[in-house]
Amino acid sequence: MERPIGVIDSGVGGLTVVSELIRQLPKEEIIYIGDTARCPYGPRTVEEVKTFTWEMIDYLLFHDIKMLVIACNTATAVVLDEAKQRLTIPVIGVIHPGAIAALKATRNDHVGVIGTEGTIKSGAYFRELTMINPNVKVESLACPKLVPLVEQGLLSGQDSKRTVAESLSPILTTSIDSLILGCTHYPLLAPIIKEIAGDTVEIICSGDETAREVSALLYHQELLFTGDRNPSHLFYSTGSSDMFERIALDWLKMEELDVRKIDLLQGQFKEKLSRKANWS
Repeated sequence: MERPIGVIDSGVGGLTVVSELIRQLPKEEIIYIGDTARCPYGPRTVEEVKTFTWEMIDYLLFHDIKMLVIACNTATAVVLDEAKQRLTIPVIGVIHPGAIAALKATRNDHVGVIGTEGTIKSGAYFRELTMINPNVKVESLACPKLVPLVEQGLLSGQDSKRTVAESLSPILTTSIDSLILGCTHYPLLAPIIKEIAGDTVEIICSGDETAREVSALLYHQELLFTGDRNPSHLFYSTGSSDMFERIALDWLKMEELDVRKIDLLQGQFKEKLSRKANWS
């Protein structure tokens, strides 16, 4: 089926999922919205997260997507069940795949989860992990300082390493042997996180497992594209398209991307190519 896959996130973090989707499903087209203007979602109220997420979903529905991937953990915790009920297309979040990957990796049934304040407060990972394995012990920690690092493109350097180390210190004093990066922004900091966590802790990124679930669901519902093409992906950012494009080009290892700015406020959809300075 030629229709695209829609992916939404609070900012650039969902690109970690897109990267795996492109790698595992190279013929599929992707339309992505990153709400960089209102990121992070973690400290926001449930109603704000719900409103912002549905604005992105509604816009993607105009593009006739065949599947929705909610690549934001906070939005997944708040909106996933409602979206599954309301939409007629398949909907996937990132919490279940991340939990599955962690339970496959752990050797001592002691799993750590780091995420935004909203994701950790929701208890979504704890419920998912313990539902699958009642014997698992879960350590959860909110790391609100990490998303701003990623959104500002501060993915290396001593200051970033210091911030990550300070954020992770409480959970690394436990006996966890696997650590779920419960925010899709965090894999962009994975090299630093791996260095600080050490060799005894397996770092779990949900992108790989999420892409596998997308592939399986598309196959079973006969929605996979089976022809020949070089897909054209489309990326929307509600904030600085220049910053978004710089991070996306580096993460996705592409020479150029179609990045456009969009205003979702009050349903007034405006977009512009990243190279234009003013609204058309």
